[in-house]
Amino acid sequence: MPDSVTRTTNTSWFSRVGSAFAGVLVGVVLIFVCIAGLAWNEGRAVKTERGLKEGASLVVDIQASPIDAANDQKLVHVSGPVAVTAPLEDPDFGVTATGVHLSRQVEMYQWRESSKSETRTKLGGGEETVTTYTYAKVWSGSAEDSSAFAEPNGHENPEFAVEGTDILAQDATLGDFRLDDAVVGQIGGEAPLRLTQDNLEAVQAAVGDVDQYVSISQGKILLSANRPRSSDVDDADDAAPVSETSVIQGSPTIGDIRISYDLTPAGVISIVGKQNGDGFTNYRARNGEEFLLVSDGAVPAADMFQGAQDANKVITWILRVLGMVLLIVGFGLILAPLGVLADVLPLVGTIVRMGTGLVAFVLGFSIGTVTIALAWFAFRPLLSIAILAVGGLIAFGVYRLGRGRNRKKLAEGTAA
Repeated sequence: MPDSVTRTTNTSWFSRVGSAFAGVLVGVVLIFVCIAGLAWNEGRAVKTERGLKEGASLVVDIQASPIDAANDQKLVHVSGPVAVTAPLEDPDFGVTATGVHLSRQVEMYQWRESSKSETRTKLGGGEETVTTYTYAKVWSGSAEDSSAFAEPNGHENPEFAVEGTDILAQDATLGDFRLDDAVVGQIGGEAPLRLTQDNLEAVQAAVGDVDQYVSISQGKILLSANRPRSSDVDDADDAAPVSETSVIQGSPTIGDIRISYDLTPAGVISIVGKQNGDGFTNYRARNGEEFLLVSDGAVPAADMFQGAQDANKVITWILRVLGMVLLIVGFGLILAPLGVLADVLPLVGTIVRMGTGLVAFVLGFSIGTVTIALAWFAFRPLLSIAILAVGGLIAFGVYRLGRGRNRKKLAEGTAA
């Protein structure tokens, strides 16, 4: 049977009205913040686009060795294999590997709370909410705060004592150039690092004398308060893998920890950045935009700049959509008191909320598109006009559609 508890709460109409009017202030603040954020996002997008275009027109292709001092402080593009000498090491657990980036991920077996609520508006405007809280034991990479659970008793989680970390090569080179963390941290191609029983002795020595059982199972380190069944622990590097549907650490208990690693090997990379002595740093365009681009493989400079432009467009659209949604939420909060006041008769409240939701959408979408268009107007007037026209048509179409549905809903309610 599922581990769950159910709680029922009742909120009076007067309390709901008070909360709704308090939300009006939050809505006003949210609207102004979103308008400022949308305007800033458009300015950021244009600044980044122009900075990258400037870089694409100035970049110089160079060789990785020897270093040409004449290119110092210039924007350069270089490709070649990365070399490292010393292995990467996680001293906390005695794990070593050869590459440019060793990433430690940590999970703890702990309680997780999920909830599902059903709310019913009662005659007179009050609300009854029935919430079911369900508890399950899961492996999680972040701490689940059991003190905030609806039912913490019997679902206590211990402290998340071990943290993940990133270990970057400090001796990575590309030809005669040294690569610092800003470059190494952008190199991709990471893959899981499978630990074997050959690593167990080093892991146990690094962990030291602790009141936990240390083992390696399915390529991961396990710190457990209870010894797992021997049949669930890999005996050799070529041991048959254990199905993920089985419990790979025997019978885990709350507080057990498992640790895995990803390793990024040294390979061929391409860099676009300012040559600074025997290294690379951010290039600063005339408009103040800074960038240091790193790609896996031998990638031409033009393709790297195009990739950066594409990423800039994706970020811009994500922030646009987020700003629009929050604008609609803000107007919804301002109009929310109307629906609560009408909830004295639940059917009327439902109809009013449909109307206020439609108005909030139209207002949020319209003001969002106007803000974006005005922000772009100084840079691209024709595009601004097009954005205003398309936004206006969409808002008008949604308004007409919603208005027709509201009339239909009202007619059905009257007939009933």
